[in-house]
Amino acid sequence: MFRNVVIEELDQKPVSKRSIEIVERKGIGHPDYLIDGACEAVSKALSRYYLNEFGAILHHNVDKGLLVGGKATVWFGGGRVEEPMHIIIAGRAVTSVVSSSDIKYVPIGKIVLSSVREFLSSSLRFLDVNNDVIVDYKIRPGSIDLVSVFNLEREIPLANDTSFGVSFAPLTQLEKLVLETEKYLNSTDTRKSLPEVGEDIKVMGLRKNGKIELTVAVAMISKLISDLSHYLSIKEEVKRRIEDLASKITDIPVEVVINDADKPSKGIVYLTVTGTSAEAGDDGNTGRGNRVHGLITPSRYMSLEATAGKNPVNHVGKLYNVLADIIANRIYREVDGIEEVYVKLLSRIGSPIDKPLIANIQFIPNKTRPKVNIESEIHSIVDSEFNNIKKLTEMILNGKCNLF
Repeated sequence: MFRNVVIEELDQKPVSKRSIEIVERKGIGHPDYLIDGACEAVSKALSRYYLNEFGAILHHNVDKGLLVGGKATVWFGGGRVEEPMHIIIAGRAVTSVVSSSDIKYVPIGKIVLSSVREFLSSSLRFLDVNNDVIVDYKIRPGSIDLVSVFNLEREIPLANDTSFGVSFAPLTQLEKLVLETEKYLNSTDTRKSLPEVGEDIKVMGLRKNGKIELTVAVAMISKLISDLSHYLSIKEEVKRRIEDLASKITDIPVEVVINDADKPSKGIVYLTVTGTSAEAGDDGNTGRGNRVHGLITPSRYMSLEATAGKNPVNHVGKLYNVLADIIANRIYREVDGIEEVYVKLLSRIGSPIDKPLIANIQFIPNKTRPKVNIESEIHSIVDSEFNNIKKLTEMILNGKCNLF
């Protein structure tokens, strides 16, 4: 099958060899991550409902979400949520299905409320989902044109948007460190040994020449911290653990700063009731958080497309970002002679999703192999992944690939 694949050799320094690199990770309790997760939870719940009731995932895109922060009062040893945060899920979905005998309505409201609350309960240990958050939705029936494109009976679905996906490989030492720092602080082991650490973790990494600076925001659970001395000891322990983790990931000197906005002498520290800054005015918006590899990487090519909430069957804004990440990592892993690789996939609305308008693969060689051999192997990987693109739907529903 002919595909428009263009492979280019880049004549530039890999990111890891440039003097400046910036990387960010918003953790699982960050407002932007929470609204991404809420939209995706609704998409998965809708997909499963459609499959169970109608035998196919019907048209939906619920990728316009807003989290409006609440209001809370905290003190050492306690706190309370004064005004709940407000989550709004907006988008399009099939809300009824007509058969020869009747009309079957989809319980959109029930699906949204239950899936969002379940997601929040699994993400934030100290959030009371019945009292600390209001969940609302504005989901309307999908456009007739888009629904008809979605429902055409074809072996390969047709793209319901003209969009692109982007990813790269490998991660630099800084990227690995930023990613693993957040994952470690939100791991089961850390929650057990340091329960005072909340889920809202934000890691900002800067590599400037031969030094890394990590600025880490760590929400603390107020009811588990008795006084300022206790708070400062937890901060110091978090810093020590990150430094220990860093020594296992990178050989570059690392400076770690925790909760830099604290002013202990004035009583200003980062305490939360629920473990997220969303409880007290910090807002979130779908698509403002991590990209498909789990990071925000201004030193790389990036797509601004939100993966969360889009349907997993034919919305290329989701599928092509996931596929670009899979292809990039396969190329780096399997093709010798490549130092860095970028993948950019562009669709055209109404075209089969396995036939991109362009698949642009750019790589930085390490000059150990002829270019022609490298290109042949890249072509083979790209074709293999597009031939199996339908597998992505099940992978996404089963949580077997990264989205944000």
